[in-house]
Parts: sequence; C-alpha cells; structure tokens
Amino acid sequence: MKKLGIFMAEGCEMIEGLAVVDVVRRTGEMEIITIALGETKEVTSSHNVTFLADVLISDVNFEELDGIVLPGGMPGTLNLGANETVNAVVKKFAEEGKLVAAICAAPSVLGAAGILEGRHATCHPGFEEKLIGATCLEDAVVIDGHIVTSRGMGTAVDFGLAIVWLMLDDEAVEKVKKSIVYDIQWEVVSENEEV
Repeated sequence: MKKLGIFMAEGCEMIEGLAVVDVVRRTGEMEIITIALGETKEVTSSHNVTFLADVLISDVNFEELDGIVLPGGMPGTLNLGANETVNAVVKKFAEEGKLVAAICAAPSVLGAAGILEGRHATCHPGFEEKLIGATCLEDAVVIDGHIVTSRGMGTAVDFGLAIVWLMLDDEAVEKVKKSIVYDIQWEVVSENEEV
C-alpha cells in the first residue's frame, strides 16, 4: 500500500491539506499521515481553525513514505520553507523520483529548493516568480513527472485526484469521484429571487 505524508504547518490552508487527506483515504488503497511541524500535534490554520495532526515531524520515518504533500496558506508556506526537515525531505524525494506535491503558495518552497528547474508548474496567482526555473502555467493542476502543483483552495479536490491518479490509476480516481459526487453542474431554476 502506498503511503504519503502531508506537512501541516502553523498557518496552513486547512482545506488544501485536509481535502487531499480525505480524497486519498477514500481510495482505500493508500495511506496518508498528517505531520505537524512543531512540538505538538495541534495545528492552527490560516483561518484560525485548530485541528490535530496524526504525528510530529520528529517521529516520522520518511524512508517509509512514497510521497510528500505541501499545502499552502500564509504564514503556513513560510513556515514550511523555514523548516530544515521539510526542505531536506522535498529535495531527497525529488532526487529519488518520489511524489512531491504542493498547492497554492507552497510550490514556492519547491522553487526555492531548486526542484522546479526545467519543469512545468502552477501556483496561486502572484507567486509565479518564486517558482524558480519553472515554466509557469495557469492550469488548475500541473503534473510534470513526479512533481504535482496546483493553484489554491478551489483546486484542492482536483489536486487530490491528480495525486490519486499518479499513485494509482484512472479507476481509483473514478471511484473517489463517484463517492464524493464530484461533478460540476449547475441548475438554475429561477434567477428572479432576491438573495
């Protein structure tokens, strides 16, 4: 069974992190652990929602993981970039061809680590210059080999599904999409009502 880790820094964008966790766990074919960077499993998001991570960064055996995920948010992205272990892990995983995935502002951490050189990537609008060496795209999700990047909270489910596709297959993606009724359709029956 594939096993991923997702770094949950203080000030992270919670939805970008937990949407991926939810999508991955729904496959029933992969495991993902939430990793707190501090001395406690308690993490407070960029919008002041507090939740518990599964493990502390100091307790993780990164050799057991097949990939790592970085949610964005501020100051969460800055906290990721300032953490020596985070930087060491993303560089090592990139060198080993393991999954390295980042969303929103967090692809800037990959850019600073030098792992986007010569690759295509995307990010939250306004962070493009921090994707050092990358060709920046505006797609919701960009998969370049084992590197996956995405734009923000609104693309978090697509980001999670892209990770599932890369680690498993189309069938796993369709299974998750069906389980979450993932189909973007609008039906407006009346637009004359005052809101």
